Amino acid sequence: MKLNIDNRTVHVATGNQQLDPALETVVFIHGVGQDHTIWVLPTRYFVRHGRNVLAVSTPGHGRSAGPPLASIEDIADWITRVMDAAGIVKAAVVGHSMGSLVALETAVRHPDRVRAIALVGTAVPMPVTEELLDRAQHDEDTAIEMLTLWGYSRSAQIGGNATPGMWMVGGGRRLLQRSPPGSIYADLKACNDYVNGLEHAGQLQCPALLILGERDLMTPTRVAAALAEAIPDSESVILPRAGHALLAERPDPVLDQLIRIV
Repeated sequence: MKLNIDNRTVHVATGNQQLDPALETVVFIHGVGQDHTIWVLPTRYFVRHGRNVLAVSTPGHGRSAGPPLASIEDIADWITRVMDAAGIVKAAVVGHSMGSLVALETAVRHPDRVRAIALVGTAVPMPVTEELLDRAQHDEDTAIEMLTLWGYSRSAQIGGNATPGMWMVGGGRRLLQRSPPGSIYADLKACNDYVNGLEHAGQLQCPALLILGERDLMTPTRVAAALAEAIPDSESVILPRAGHALLAERPDPVLDQLIRIV
């Protein structure tokens, strides 16, 4: 589906289904440098089980016109504008990595629009090293290699894709390589600058599910524990042997958990 927001084209995947305002809706938000395609499995599942689905490509990502938005707060407000443009009043909001920060902030800033959130591969704060920020700003290829190295568990680095014939790590790298210039840096900086997340988490009024990877190097479970403690109504699930790229490494277990809350 193509929407028009601020005279810019926004691409939103709906699972090839016409939206029905009478159905419950799930909004999916991708991570750094990615787009809506990371949500193919849950998108198909929820569409086939009577949900509206809005898997967004944020500005400057995928086929959505840029420039990228500068802050988590800006993206959160933009999410509600997408919902408005699609005729959706309330939704469950699911985000991975950077998208998890957006899901949290959307629920805090717009509590009447969000009935539940699921935070996949999350932690607050989500600091980014100066080296990675610098490489993203000046040398996208090196930044992509760093994100790929840290984003997957050791077992995923050597194979193990649940889909035979598909290269898990190579596919993730190629998705980042397709991102427009500047989008990875903008996303990383937005994550690094989001410093009030724990305070905001205490204001959350809806249920939250945290889906975490046991071997996640980018958002370690020990850091995510502080976020879970700050949220009044939260539950955490840790997937064994999984890294940060949970949707690639453990697609079925992630979906099993999402089914419980959205």
